[in-house]
Amino acid sequence: MTEPVAPAVQAGEAAYAGVIPSAGTSARMGRPKGLLPLGGESFLRRTVGALRGGGCAPVLVVVADGQPELAAEAEAAGARVLVNPDPGEGPITSLRVALAALGGSVPGFAYLPVDHPMVAADTVARLLAAARGAHAALTVPLYRGERGHPAVFGAELFAELADPALVGGARTVVHRHLDRATKVEVDDRGVLVDIDTPDAYAEVAG
Repeated sequence: MTEPVAPAVQAGEAAYAGVIPSAGTSARMGRPKGLLPLGGESFLRRTVGALRGGGCAPVLVVVADGQPELAAEAEAAGARVLVNPDPGEGPITSLRVALAALGGSVPGFAYLPVDHPMVAADTVARLLAAARGAHAALTVPLYRGERGHPAVFGAELFAELADPALVGGARTVVHRHLDRATKVEVDDRGVLVDIDTPDAYAEVAG
């Protein structure tokens, strides 16, 4: 397999971070999605690998308290683990934990849900290169015209994402800025593949 080529970062430039929310209860799946195997690797290893291979640094995985197996898997994959003490309101709470940890240290981050484990590292690299080149507030991948994950949020959107009055989470912020987003056509159907039910998992796991 060809090694992905991370986007070039000039001296003095900060890399884009990667954020993977993995603090949910996986109620629809019935077991932790991050630990599910696919092609010899867990969902967590695949998503962390895509972000790291695409040039994200650091990669932050946010887990709930009392999820030591997920935390260990994320660390083994090379990610930094953060704990979300109150994930009840959904993935936006994990995103905010990551934002608080990042502070203003990065120009942006790629946001990849753990249930999208088929995204390629080369796709992440293309998105980061486009985001950096355009100084984009928002960068999204398109596969045959359909929008997928990961979204790359620029620092100018951090305050909106952190706003406690935000309704609808990161999706709301994406829709607010979609008309001016940098859209990148990719040859990677994985950006659309959301595996969050047993049927969806059976379809890809064979």
